[in-house]
Amino acid sequence: MQKIEITQDFALPVERVYAYLAEHEHLGPLFGATITRVRDGDTTRNGIGSIRRLKVGPLPAFEETVLEALPNERIVYRISKGSPLRNHRGVMDFSSTGTGSRLRYVIEFGAVVPGLDRLVKVGLDRNVRNGLKTIDSRA
Repeated sequence: MQKIEITQDFALPVERVYAYLAEHEHLGPLFGATITRVRDGDTTRNGIGSIRRLKVGPLPAFEETVLEALPNERIVYRISKGSPLRNHRGVMDFSSTGTGSRLRYVIEFGAVVPGLDRLVKVGLDRNVRNGLKTIDSRA
């Protein structure tokens, strides 16, 4: 199993950062992927049960499903279809810093092909860190 842990501070309030990162289509730069919405959530657009399809370069597309969505606090999702990654779980925890906000982002996963998880970790970690640095100017 691989684990990526990132803590990022933002100048923007938690409400703006959460709203931006909860919107599936805004996640493309973080994951280095083209993202399309497959399904809205059960009770809100980006809430529990919402599904996004990710396409990374020439690789086959896969889907992620939101499992938990507590506005301005937490988003939990997992890969639900079409990926060689296994036991995937992404958790975004949001908090206020008084003048801005903080995101603690943890992604865990393994792979069916030995070594693939280590390769994915390198690219994903780099993309997410770089993408998060642009949120203050995008949200």
